[in-house]
Amino acid sequence: MSSAPLPNRGLVEVAGPDRIGFLQGLVSNDMTGLGSGMAWSALLSPQGKWLTDFLAFEAAELAPEAILLDLPRADAPLLVEKLSRFRLRSKVTLADRSGEIAVGAAWDGEPPADATIRRDPRLPEAGWRVYGADLPGDPADYDRHRLLLGLPEGALDLDRDKTVLLEAGFDELGGIAWEKGCYMGQELTARTRYRGLLKRRLVPVLVEGDIPPRDTPVTLDGATVGEMRSGRDGLGLALLRLEAAGAPALACGGAVLRPRVPAWMRLPSPAA
Repeated sequence: MSSAPLPNRGLVEVAGPDRIGFLQGLVSNDMTGLGSGMAWSALLSPQGKWLTDFLAFEAAELAPEAILLDLPRADAPLLVEKLSRFRLRSKVTLADRSGEIAVGAAWDGEPPADATIRRDPRLPEAGWRVYGADLPGDPADYDRHRLLLGLPEGALDLDRDKTVLLEAGFDELGGIAWEKGCYMGQELTARTRYRGLLKRRLVPVLVEGDIPPRDTPVTLDGATVGEMRSGRDGLGLALLRLEAAGAPALACGGAVLRPRVPAWMRLPSPAA
């Protein structure tokens, strides 16, 4: 088994009898059937742009009658503040529980048995989220793992109030429930899908040379076709125009990027 603690991840607790209905009307995925599983979801602005995303699950041994949201620790206060605006008369309480419960990940083998474990819903290869255990390993190991799979990590890869969910693979990775009722930002998300408005995608890349800083322009034959996002040890993610995602090589600062479209990713044909 490979594993790593994730000290940069935190937990927000949404508790109370109205917790499911409260979240159901606000976030991109279905909160009604979590059971012993987990759902990847996002909170959007009213204009349909990404604010933060999280892995939602229930675990009575950690938080009875509550839904826990596993998200970048730095985003926990923001999520509590945003959700608090919509409480009105809903019987829910919100609490930032970051630091109280250890968050980790395990993959390539069986997860530890002495912890709360949930299968990462995005890809089978992603492994498990592990809560309440001191896992061995280095957080950099998980960072390499998720970059190899092409999984975005919050604000490292997405732009608050700018990113559209379909740019970041939320459709293919199960982060959107298309059949559920209305939620905040649903209209733009649906319009982007059904009208074929997508022009860019977050694409895994192999990096030859030093990892360029975030937002470094990516060019093809001298024309800007995207921007670098996160990277480590020759792996990275870049936000690319669709016509650049299949290019054999792209320039980015002093590095060469080679797009590596994974099997799970479905790229539409570039618009004419």
